[in-house]
Order: sequence, then structure tokens, then C-alpha cells
Amino acid sequence: MISLEFLITSLIVVLIPGTGVIFTVSTALLQGRRAGVLASLGCTLGIVPHLLATILGLAAVMHTSALAFEVLRYAGVAYLFYVAWATWKDRGAFAVDGQAAQRSGRGIVFKAFLLNILNPKLTIFFLAFLPQFVDPAAASPLAALLMLSAVFMAMTFAVFVAYGLLAHAFRKAVIESARVQAWLRRGFAAAFAGLGAQLALQER
Repeated sequence: MISLEFLITSLIVVLIPGTGVIFTVSTALLQGRRAGVLASLGCTLGIVPHLLATILGLAAVMHTSALAFEVLRYAGVAYLFYVAWATWKDRGAFAVDGQAAQRSGRGIVFKAFLLNILNPKLTIFFLAFLPQFVDPAAASPLAALLMLSAVFMAMTFAVFVAYGLLAHAFRKAVIESARVQAWLRRGFAAAFAGLGAQLALQER
């Protein structure tokens, strides 16, 4: 049974801007509506390994293994800084006709997938979050956990697509101003670098 508390909590968690939201919004602005949807898909797929780790109990191992956690954490830090650098260095014009998004569709999905899979906090989060809403007396706790996971992922995809479509609505104003484009790139680069620094400095 999916409770109202689970839906509200999940919505709050998904709505809070983070790495996935920033990537989706920046992609929708840079490459259009389709690219924003692809970024949303990649971010959602990046949740799957964390959910599987929780279901299989691997999250508990990561929580107790300092080395495993730190390796994944610094891989995520390095990737966030790489994305920040790539965004800062990009001097190409924002895509207008959507062809750039079509050419790099798989790349967008893969990049978004990596952003979420390299976030060890997601695994720990699901380990603490999902079990709270599973009734121990349920006929099949595993089935209940899978259902909750599916709902959370569907909600993530829907919210991220909404973020992307909202960003796309402002594309015309962005495309018509080279100055706005430059400041947006710098802003997104700074945001990714800031998230990388935050992840690097976070305590377990």
C-alpha cells in the first residue's frame, strides 16, 4: 500500500534542486526540449543501481566500508568537476533546431546516468528512506519495496521533465542574448563545481 506520507515525502525529495535538476535544466536550455527529456531519463536510470544496492543489501556494506564509500564519493567529485570544466569551456552557440540533441542523445542519457550513479549519498538515502514505508507484516516486503521504488522513479522522471520543460520555455530569451548565454554557462559551471566541493567536504 502506497501511503500519502510516502508520496509527499518523495515529492519533497525530488523537488529539491540537486545535481540531476541542474543538469536537466542546463541541458534543456542548451539543447532543447527533447534533450531535457533525455537528461531526465538518464537521471532516473541513475537511480536504479542505488535502489538495487538497497534491495540487495549492498548499501549496508557501503555504509560500513569506509574505502568503498570514499572511492565512489571521490569518483563523483571528479566527475562533477569535469562537468563544471566542460560547461565553462563550452563556447558553442545554444542549439536552436534540436539537431545537436538528436546527435548526442545517447551521450546525454549516459552523462546524466553517471551523475546520479556516482553519488554514494543516494544509496545511503534509499537505505534509510524506503524501508520506513514497507510494512514488515506485508505478504511480500520485497514486492512492496519494488513498488515504492517504481513510484519514486516515476515521480523523479515526471518532476525532472517538468523542470526541463520550464527551462525550455525560457530558451527564446536565452538564445537571443549572447550575454545571458555566457552568464548561464558560468552559473551552471559554478553550480556543478559547488556540488562537487560539497560532496568532497561532506562527512559520512
